[in-house]
Amino acid sequence: MRGDDEPLLHIVDGEVVVTEKRGALAGLLHWFGEPMRSAWHHRDLIMAILRRELNERFKGSMAGWVWAIVAPFLALATYTIAFSGVVKLPNHVEATSQFDYALFIFGGLIAYSFFSEMAFRGPSLLHEYAHFIKQTMFPAEMLPIISTLRATVYVLIGLVVMLAAQIVLTGTIHWTLILLPLWLVPFLAFLIGMTWFLAALGAFTRDAAYLMMTLAPILMFATPVFWSIDGFSPNVRLLMYLNPLTGFIEIIRHLTVLGTLPRLPVVGWTLLLSLVSFYFGFWFFRRQRDRIADVI
Repeated sequence: MRGDDEPLLHIVDGEVVVTEKRGALAGLLHWFGEPMRSAWHHRDLIMAILRRELNERFKGSMAGWVWAIVAPFLALATYTIAFSGVVKLPNHVEATSQFDYALFIFGGLIAYSFFSEMAFRGPSLLHEYAHFIKQTMFPAEMLPIISTLRATVYVLIGLVVMLAAQIVLTGTIHWTLILLPLWLVPFLAFLIGMTWFLAALGAFTRDAAYLMMTLAPILMFATPVFWSIDGFSPNVRLLMYLNPLTGFIEIIRHLTVLGTLPRLPVVGWTLLLSLVSFYFGFWFFRRQRDRIADVI
C-alpha cells in the first residue's frame, strides 16, 4: 500500500517520471514560484531574443544607439528651457534649483513612458511572434518578460541621462538613489503582469490594441506626470491612488528628485498592486495559453 505522502510514479516514453503529491499549501506555493522557475529555465532563450530585439531596434540607422540617448536628452532639455526659474514644485515644495521642476516632470515621464510602451505593444505582442508560436513549442509566456526587459533598457538610459543632468545642473545627487532598484523591481512585476493580460486578450481581439491606443494618451493627463496629488484633499488623493501609476511616479520622484523616502502606505500599496498584477496576469495567460495558437 502506498502512503498518502509518497510520490507517484509514471512511465513516460519508457522512462520513470516521479510526480510529487503536494498538499494544498505546497501546491499554492509551487504555483506562486512557477513564473520565476519558468523564466530561469528559459533564461538562454530570453537573453537570445532580447539581444536580437535590442540589435534590431536601430538597425539601418547610422547613429544607432546614439538615438536612445538623444531622445531623452532632447526631452529633458525642452523641459529645462520651458520650466527653468520655477521656484515652487507642484507638490508645494520649495525648489532648491531653477532646474528642479524640469527634473520633477521628467521623473514622472520616465515612469509613464515605461507603462505606455508596454500598453501599446502588449496586445499585439503574440501576433509579432505568431510564426514561432504556431510552428514550434515556443514558450509564449516568456514574450511579455522579454518585451518588458527590452523596454527596461531604454528606461535605464533615460534615468542615466536624468541623473547626469541633475549632477551637471544642480551639482547634487541624493543618497536615496541607492533605493531606486527597490522601485524598479515591483514596477517590472506590475508591467509584466499587465503585459501578460494584454497579450492574451489581444490574441483574441484586435480591439484590445485600439483600446490601449485610445486610453494611454488620455491616462497621461489623469496621472501625476505634470502635476502632484499633494494639492488635493485627502479623500481625493485616495481616489487618485486607484490609478496604479500614481504610487510608482511618486516613489521615483522622492528617490531621484526630492531626495526623501516615500510614504510607507504608498510603498505598501504599490507592492500590493505589483503582486496582484503579476500573478493575475500570469494566471490569465496560462488559462488561455492552449487556445492562443489557434486564434493568432
